[in-house]
Amino acid sequence: MMYPRPTAQDVLQAIARGEIKAYYQPQYDVLSNRMKSVEALARWILPDGTVLSPGYFVPVLEQTDAICQLDWHMLREVCAFLCTQPEEQRHRIAVNFSRWHFNDPEFLARLCAVVDEYGLPHRLIGVEITESAAVAHGPDVVDWVNAVKAEGFKVAMDDFGSSLSSLAFLKDVPVNVLKLDRNLLSSNCESERERVMLESIISFAHRLDMVTIAEGVETQEQLNFLRTSGCKRVQGFLMARPMPADEYARACAEHDPEGEDVLLMQSPSSATSLLMEVVFKRFPLIILANITRNSYYMMAYENFTTHESPAAGVFDDLISTGTATMHPEDQLRFRTVFDRQNLLDLHAKGEKSVRVVTRQRGDDGVYRLVETVDYFVENPSTDDVLVIAMSQTIA
Repeated sequence: MMYPRPTAQDVLQAIARGEIKAYYQPQYDVLSNRMKSVEALARWILPDGTVLSPGYFVPVLEQTDAICQLDWHMLREVCAFLCTQPEEQRHRIAVNFSRWHFNDPEFLARLCAVVDEYGLPHRLIGVEITESAAVAHGPDVVDWVNAVKAEGFKVAMDDFGSSLSSLAFLKDVPVNVLKLDRNLLSSNCESERERVMLESIISFAHRLDMVTIAEGVETQEQLNFLRTSGCKRVQGFLMARPMPADEYARACAEHDPEGEDVLLMQSPSSATSLLMEVVFKRFPLIILANITRNSYYMMAYENFTTHESPAAGVFDDLISTGTATMHPEDQLRFRTVFDRQNLLDLHAKGEKSVRVVTRQRGDDGVYRLVETVDYFVENPSTDDVLVIAMSQTIA
């Protein structure tokens, strides 16, 4: 049956009558199939029991800040529901917030007040914003996101890949969760270009410590690919449709996955991703250098003792910069060992690695013992001499 398009006032009156309800769509760990989080989605329940999707009534609200009334209503619905759940069955629930909230100086105070009114820890509420809204507000959204996170809420960027933003923009917006738009799965992961794009976005997001959630997963082929790509969580009809609160509560109580051994499900590529996460945690500075062509770039450069070197450039300049940060008694040894010609000679002799421990001055002016190891690596596509350099503070 076709219903006439409602006015904003019609929708606001429906909210007042309690006809707009929160439906819940779980998000699952891609390997273990365990329920990890959930998104709250608005549904209009008519007196005759008909359920209207948000596409029917949300667009008319989004034209003005009337949409904010729906957002706050949904937050209260979610908080009230969480209060009915046993603690062991509570998952973080994401609530969608419109772009209009970016212009509200009282947003954060009100957000905290509503959640605190129900006595809930802030970590149980996710604040979900769309990619297009974040792009439209540019640099201002960075401070907004940081302020929300500082109060203990998790922030998710929804529909990533639906607009024209770039990964360069994403690196500046410190969200906790990146939700991949369903359009990125439009070719059922059978297109090589689609797979490469997804793998690149997922890898980039993980290096920025973001949890990735793929939306709109509807086929086993999509799920299989996402398992191999390193995506953390999935959401879609293949696993569960949005459901009313009572049905979701039962699902939480009954959810007991068989516990299939994740190692048997782990693909080589996703296992490699896990390995890289461990390596990046172990070594705060990792450099890939082409000794033959005198170039390098930083693969990781976080929480290291000093940040004086640029992210990419000329290898000889990198060694000069590094030498200047060493203790005067260690400078000659560091410069000699990592001299480019010396590395070329060592490689020619069949050496596999070279290791040096020096005292390096940090950004705070304090000298610390730092271990640097260069590993010679082979690349079948080139005869150039390549090294991966890993550095860590040991004292």
